[in-house]
Amino acid sequence: MDGRPLVLIDSTKTKTGCDDIRWTMFTKYSSRGVFATKEEVHSAIKNLDSGLFPKSFCKVFPDYLTGDENYCISSHADGSGTKSVLAYLYWKETGDLSIWKNVAIDAIVMNTDDLLSIGAVDNFIYTSIIGRNKNLIPGDVLKTIIDSTSEFFDLMSDWGINIKFLGGETADLGDVVRTITIDGNMTCRMKRSDVIDNSRITAGDVIIGFSSSGLS
Repeated sequence: MDGRPLVLIDSTKTKTGCDDIRWTMFTKYSSRGVFATKEEVHSAIKNLDSGLFPKSFCKVFPDYLTGDENYCISSHADGSGTKSVLAYLYWKETGDLSIWKNVAIDAIVMNTDDLLSIGAVDNFIYTSIIGRNKNLIPGDVLKTIIDSTSEFFDLMSDWGINIKFLGGETADLGDVVRTITIDGNMTCRMKRSDVIDNSRITAGDVIIGFSSSGLS
């Protein structure tokens, strides 16, 4: 053991003190300013309130809005991440604005899937958070993203999942953002009895996974 962290690159092989190929992959990832294990983030938030269900995937808090002890609230923030870079490159090559629809939806479902993991299935509110470089991202891209967000919520409503779009923040940050970041915050109110708490998972429980390939 040489003190380097455990890195999983090949699901069939793991070891401490990775071979040169795996270590090179890890250091390239880190050189981009990304640290997968997030020790610094975990250290920064360790003193925050862990909520009603410390073992749940998303933080769950009392229903501060109404004070009803039978209910709770959870608020989650996530986004499309580096997929917005891929969308930008595709759009620059093709001029096809529809690619931004996919990225807008991705930012939404990165929130809904995590809230689903605690048992939240309906009655969400969503705010959009977009940072752009105005010199590279024109207004028609913004309009496509915002319109696509509303259209997706209409589609979800047809499937019985109600998400209200409350607007959000659209900031021009050309000195900070190279192209565009597309993120969002989603909040829900639910019964405490419906919360899926990881501390309740026991031997014999069944976890069902679905493919995320987009193919049926």
